Amino acid sequence: MLKKILAISGKPGLYKLVSRGNNSLIVESLDAQKKRMPVFGTDKVISLADIAMYTDEEEVPLRRVFKNIQEKEEGKKISLDYKKASKEELVAFMGEALPNYDRDRVYPTDMRKLAQWYNILVENGVTDFEEPATEGEEK
Repeated sequence: MLKKILAISGKPGLYKLVSRGNNSLIVESLDAQKKRMPVFGTDKVISLADIAMYTDEEEVPLRRVFKNIQEKEEGKKISLDYKKASKEELVAFMGEALPNYDRDRVYPTDMRKLAQWYNILVENGVTDFEEPATEGEEK
C-alpha cells in the first residue's frame, strides 16, 4: 500500500497515486479536500515504500518505523504534538520509534515529518505496515 502513497517535494502532506497520464501522474491529496492534480516529471516525487531511515548499522525501511510507532501508539495518532515539540521531545519520540537511529544524520525536521506522515496515514485508514511477501517466501 505504501507504494501508492507519494511525497512530493515542495508540497505539504502526502498524496495517493490515482493514475498515470501521458507525461504526468494524477495524484489525490490525503487530506479532507481530496484534491486531484497532475504531477509532472520536473517535480521530485518519491514513494513512501522507497524511503528509509538511517540507523547505526543499516537503513531501515519507513514501513518498519511506522510499524514500531503503530505498536507504541496502539494504532492511534501520535500523542506528541510534533508541531510544537522541542528537540528533546522529538529525540525521545524517535528513540522509542527507532532506538538505534543515527543521531548525526536524522534531524528534528525529519522526525517532525515522520510524525506528520504517520498521523496522515492513520487518519486515512492506511495502517497496513507489514512487510510485503516476496515470491521466494510464498513457495
